[in-house]
Parts: sequence; structure tokens; C-alpha cells
Amino acid sequence: MDEEYDVIVLGTGLKECILSGLLSVDGLKVLHMDRNDYYGGDSTSLNLNQLWKRFRGEDKPPAHLGASRDYNVDMVPKFMMANGTLVRTLIHTDVTKYLSFKAVDGSYVFSKGKIHKVPATDMEALKSPLMGLFEKRRARNFFIYVQDYNEADPKTHQGLDLTTMSTRELIAKYGLSDDTVDFIGHALALHRDDRYLNEPAIDTVKRMKLYAESLARFQGGSPYIYPLYGLGELPQGFARLSAVYGGTYMLNKPDCKVEFDMEGKVCGVTSEGETAKCKKVVCDPSYLPNKVRKIGKVARAIAIMSHPIANTNDSHSVQIILPQKQLGRKSDMYVFCCSYTHNVAPKGKFIAFVSTEAESDNPQSELRPGIDLLGPVDELFFDIYDRYEPVNEPSLDNCFVSMSYDATTHFETTVTDVLNMYTMITGKTVDLSVDLSAASAAEEY
Repeated sequence: MDEEYDVIVLGTGLKECILSGLLSVDGLKVLHMDRNDYYGGDSTSLNLNQLWKRFRGEDKPPAHLGASRDYNVDMVPKFMMANGTLVRTLIHTDVTKYLSFKAVDGSYVFSKGKIHKVPATDMEALKSPLMGLFEKRRARNFFIYVQDYNEADPKTHQGLDLTTMSTRELIAKYGLSDDTVDFIGHALALHRDDRYLNEPAIDTVKRMKLYAESLARFQGGSPYIYPLYGLGELPQGFARLSAVYGGTYMLNKPDCKVEFDMEGKVCGVTSEGETAKCKKVVCDPSYLPNKVRKIGKVARAIAIMSHPIANTNDSHSVQIILPQKQLGRKSDMYVFCCSYTHNVAPKGKFIAFVSTEAESDNPQSELRPGIDLLGPVDELFFDIYDRYEPVNEPSLDNCFVSMSYDATTHFETTVTDVLNMYTMITGKTVDLSVDLSAASAAEEY
């Protein structure tokens, strides 16, 4: 271990693994360590016995739930947008050859007490029960504008400058109602709160286009894909990738202590009496607690069920977004459901998550609107965890700390953090103009 590395990465959470992969592919000498004896950190994947031990403290789940090894329960479950940044990043590093993806069945939104399929195109808008007749026409016109919009072709802008015009102003031009704006902003553009209304409309239009293009890609019921056997496959895929490029992975390394020189710059990491020298450290917040601050809490419920969620067209995998306004909250609530069809549970079993940014200390009552959508459950676990963000100045100490995972059930915020960190570490941006067909294993199933 007494060698010098360009970068030492601490923690094998998803963000750290993607960064480790990107840096290895760039030709940097990377050492990747984790204090745990398993991959994944906070974003690990648990079998049934591990899940039981974590939440119930005893090792024996009831036999009727099936074999422990048939469960792969992701602790930070998030779907991937089929054409999204994460998929492009995975293809860029070629880690897709270690993974198989399957399309997600459904994408729904909660509105006025009911679940509705999210309409993503002008044709779907006309069919959607979310809106009355006149509203459908207005929404259809807006969707057509977004579909035709091309940043590079001013003719498609219809005289509007979306870089200066706010989303609120653009929507006002089409006369859309608050409920329509709600599902467009939160279920299509995937904004987490309503701040986007006062921000430039270009971001929301690009997000809507990404949703529609991802939806069209697999002709399924949603724009999302998910790896078979769950997200636990990702860190292991990146570990293999890193090894191909000469990176080194070490699990079960207790007390990884980051060492600093006289100027406060990182110079190495010590574990079990040995120090590996390095120029930079990348890690999750738990490895450098004095360089982060708490910014919130995520409350979530994990359910094991024997049926799909009602009113989702029997979807075996589905995301439901409950916009904040519909619940009288400050932030959205998310429902994620996956099942044996993605090999994350035994045949006939479904795993559902309900998550939100906590606004109280009582996750049970706070998550009730989402839990009520699930119907009868076999088992229900509650969890609440703190979210941290870095407060250090990486240019001074060469420490690059990731943010904790948020409550969203899709990957767009996570991968934004990763790419920002990559640019801070290397001064470069990742080339994401890749051939998307490299992640099309989904079509084989």
C-alpha cells in the first residue's frame, strides 16, 4: 500500500464508483478503499437477511417471504432516464458491458387524490384524464412547442428567448392551469420544488425533451430503465472496470484516516498503520465529517408486497411522483416500485419505497400519503437519514466530497453532482456524445 497515487477514493457508493471509473479511464492511478466489507456504501443493495438485521436487529425473516438470496433491495433506489446523463456516463466508461438493463413499466403522477399516467407527448396529452377538454388543447400546443424546440435553430423558438424568459412566463403564454403546471414541472421535468418557475425556461424545456426522447427510446410505458438485479451491480461493474485500467480496490479497510501536509493539502490516507500517498482524495461525507454540513433529512419507508401498486396498470416496475402542492408540503414525495421481473425479489414479490425530504421527526405520518397508495404490505420498514454537503474549498485542500443522496427516485440529481466533481478534479468535462444503443440490452427481455 506504500505507493503514490494520483487519487485515492474512499467509499464505494455509486458516486464514488462512477468517479473512480471516469478517472481510471482517463489514465490516472487510482486507489479505491472502503471501510466496509461490501460494495456500495450508503447506496448498497441488501439481501433479505441483511435487510432484516439492519431494520429489525434479528437475523430470521419469516419463511413465507422466500429465499434471502433472491432479494436485492437497493438502499438508494433510483431509476435511470433512458437517454439521461447517467446512462451516457456508463456508456462513456464502457461499464455497460457488465450490466443488463430492463425498461421500467410505468411513470405516474398523483393529482387530486388519484394516480394518473404522466402524459409526455401531444397525443398523450389529448387522451389524459388529468385535464379537461380545453386544457388538453392548451397543453397539446405547449407540448408541440417543446417537441419542436431546437436550441440551435432560432426558427423553432417562435420569437421567445428561453435563456432569459422564466418558466412561469413561458407557461403563462399557453394559459396552463396550476394542476397542469404541477405535473409538467414535477413529473416530466423532474423539478423537486417550485423554484424552477422563476428560473430560465430553457432548463425545463430541455428536461421535458429528455423525458420524451427517453420514453420514445424503448417504446415502453416510462422513460426509465433499471439494471437487472438492481443497482448493486453498478459499483461492482465499476470495480471491474477500474481493475482493467490498473486501478486498485480494497474493501474492509477500517479507520481510513485522511492525512494533510503543513499547508492543509491532502497528502495521503492511513489505514491499519500503512499510509498511501496521493495528490487528491475523493470521498463520501462520512470519511471527512469535519468538511461537511448537514442540510436536511430523508424519510423513507421500504415495503415488501405481493402485488403491484393499484391503478398503475399492473406495472411490475413504476415511479409515482406526488408533487408538493398536492400534499400541502414544501417538497415532493416519491414512490418507487420494482419486482421479480427485475430480479430484485422472488417470484410474486414486489419491493416499494416511499421517500421524501423530511419536514418533521415522524416519518410514519409524514410518508402516509405515499404508503396509502401501496395497498396491503407484507412488511414495512421505516428509515430516516441525514443529508450532508461539502463546505470545504477543494482548490485549497484537494479534498472532493460528494453530497448525500436525496429523496428522488431518479438519477438526474446524483449524476449532476458526479460530473461537477469530475470537472473540479480534472478541469475537464466528460464527453457525453455517445452511441446510446450500447445500453439497449433492455430490448432483449
